[in-house]
Amino acid sequence: MASLSRRCLFLFSRRSLSLTAAKNKDRVMPDQLEHATGLEKQELLAKLAGVEDPYEMSINKRGPGTKDCPNLVPSNFNMRVVGCVCEEDATSINWMWLYKGEPKRCECGYWFKLVEKKPVV
Repeated sequence: MASLSRRCLFLFSRRSLSLTAAKNKDRVMPDQLEHATGLEKQELLAKLAGVEDPYEMSINKRGPGTKDCPNLVPSNFNMRVVGCVCEEDATSINWMWLYKGEPKRCECGYWFKLVEKKPVV
């Protein structure tokens, strides 16, 4: 029994030595841009080009919003969801679909129109 406990104590107290860090010290992790793919890479390239909001997710203030001079909403597609906060103190957002070439009126009376925007990348 004593020899068994001595063996267990020896096995648990022994430290292992790893040499992989010493072997790979000359290797460098790739840059974030080199490692990224897909949409993440497009977003990083857009930020390098100086575009801070490549997906047009920022909040825009309404302009005059008349039928003759509607609020222009840029989009890369033929349709887009737009939210309108009709009143300053409103706690809800009125969502609506905008289609290319068709100005649309919100419940509050403001007009919106979808305009074409070139893709970022």
